[in-house]
Amino acid sequence: MQARVPIEVDSQTGVWTTDGLPMLYVPRHFFINNHLAIEAALGRPVYAESLYDAGFRSAYYWCGAEAATHGIRGMAVFEHYLQRLSQRGWGVFSFMEADAGRGYARIRLDHSCFVLGQGVAGAPHSEEMACYLFAGWFAGAMDWVAADLGLQHATRSRETQCAGLGAPYCVFTVEPK
Repeated sequence: MQARVPIEVDSQTGVWTTDGLPMLYVPRHFFINNHLAIEAALGRPVYAESLYDAGFRSAYYWCGAEAATHGIRGMAVFEHYLQRLSQRGWGVFSFMEADAGRGYARIRLDHSCFVLGQGVAGAPHSEEMACYLFAGWFAGAMDWVAADLGLQHATRSRETQCAGLGAPYCVFTVEPK
């Protein structure tokens, strides 16, 4: 059984927070429809690059904040990150392999919100990798871990397998640049 995610709601402002970080709670279809509309307006390459950079910065910041809040370090922070993402409806994330010393990881994603939100489960319904939004998140988390451990490498992450294309689950590969 997964631990509950602590949610505080400010009675005066209505702002939701978890571990002191402001949160938004929206229906999946709302987020997916907005995501697809922006992708269509900007084109996937431009949008994907913008998402990668923003996701990288956000994950790096989140890891630092959560490490301080929970008194954890190194790969325990990355593991906590995957757990929190899983608890928040993005999908179910787990390490297939992880080696902070090498700046390498393979992350499995089951039940991706992008796959579930864009078609019928169990059937291919994307023409391209559907879950690319997550890629920058994993490089940001791995680079935070490297800095926390005093390592000097920077990483890049990409989706290497997608359930939206018919695979049984999605995979993200994090490697040194």
